[in-house]
Amino acid sequence: MQWNKLGQLPNLGNCLIWQPMTPQDISNLIVRTSMKDRAAFDLLYRQTSAKLFGVCLRVLKDRGEAEEALQEVFVKIWTKADRFAVSELSPISWLVAIARNHAIDRIRARREPAAYIDAALDVADPAPGPEAAAVAGGESGRIYRCLDELEKDRAAAVRGAYLDGESYAELAARHGVPLNTMRTWLRRSLLKLRECLER
Repeated sequence: MQWNKLGQLPNLGNCLIWQPMTPQDISNLIVRTSMKDRAAFDLLYRQTSAKLFGVCLRVLKDRGEAEEALQEVFVKIWTKADRFAVSELSPISWLVAIARNHAIDRIRARREPAAYIDAALDVADPAPGPEAAAVAGGESGRIYRCLDELEKDRAAAVRGAYLDGESYAELAARHGVPLNTMRTWLRRSLLKLRECLER
């Protein structure tokens, strides 16, 4: 058995052995995928496709469409893997953001009545927030200091929405507040974070 250069995954010829994955293992697979390593990409698919399918299904609410979206998501991961910066940002959060963005884009492409698009409003905002942007830029220390300036429950909600991929509804239930209150918390917290980062 030979260990690859990244150290975590044993390699038998061109076939990677399946084993439970840590976030660092997933990061390594993304990095190897960016180098067009098909075996790493295959293992990344096997380890993460169930979770990403769940994200697509939750947004699209149609199994067939979610299956199609999942395949398109992995095409994007294959082509965009070089954009993943190994940092404190969870690799699963990065993958979930790609899946959620793509599923929401499919909803928008339907051009159906607003009621269908409204169903996606409870999904956490997939755009990189101030925290994700700062982490990706190597400024995690600044963002964590700014998060410490927020009230504890507001900071937890921001982390849940923008790093863990939780929906607004999930966060509202966890914190015991109405959905609109959670939206207000997040909007105001993001404004405070922006102000802090601009100091």
